[in-house]
Amino acid sequence: MWSKRANPARVAGDAAGYGLRFLRQHLWRIALWFFCLLLPLWGFAALVGEMHEKAVFPFDAPMLTWLHGLATPALNHFFVLISLAGYRRGVVPLDAGILILLVVLRRFRDGLFFGIAVIGSAVLNIVAKNHYARLRPDLWLSIRPETTYSFPSGHAMGSMTLAMAVIILCWPTRARWPALMLSVIFVLLVGVSRVYLGVHFPSDILAGWTAAIAWTFGMYSLVDRKAPPPPPTAAPNKDAVGQS
Repeated sequence: MWSKRANPARVAGDAAGYGLRFLRQHLWRIALWFFCLLLPLWGFAALVGEMHEKAVFPFDAPMLTWLHGLATPALNHFFVLISLAGYRRGVVPLDAGILILLVVLRRFRDGLFFGIAVIGSAVLNIVAKNHYARLRPDLWLSIRPETTYSFPSGHAMGSMTLAMAVIILCWPTRARWPALMLSVIFVLLVGVSRVYLGVHFPSDILAGWTAAIAWTFGMYSLVDRKAPPPPPTAAPNKDAVGQS
């Protein structure tokens, strides 16, 4: 005879209640993992699978041709500037400046997250480029030619890593929505600039974005849970990633 504690209906009810309480408390974390880690990883894996099969992405050439058809001297100048800002003239100095600022403010845990995110992203991009060794598009002679490999885009990956890291750092503050909007606009412009200039396939851009989102969010999750506590002299309400 079942005891009251071992009653199947009671056990099932307790389990269901426990599961519902967990979901109510952590549903937002599950959604974040799904949209910021699992979906991007799935998208990147799909693109990599196509690369291994040497398949032609059906949207690559049409998008390149369409954007090239819009070319004007003014747009050429604009997207060259955006492309420069998307890496050496913008993203790299911003990465260094934000990291230094976090250290000066003694936000060591945030600095650890940001440093691992941006430096690791750059290393990951270099390794992936040399592994897949995809050649650049050659539909026309670009006004800003590149000689390195194409997949995934370093500009797309670097700008998205910076954007994701800034959004995460700003999320507990009132700056979350301005940071989100400015980051989205900047990342989109950088990606479009690389395709407009004819130095990347659209699939290179998508691969860079998805890899950067997954990497950055993964590093945020790791540092948020596994980083040692900050030194006692640091302000505790500013050190933890994702805390106000």
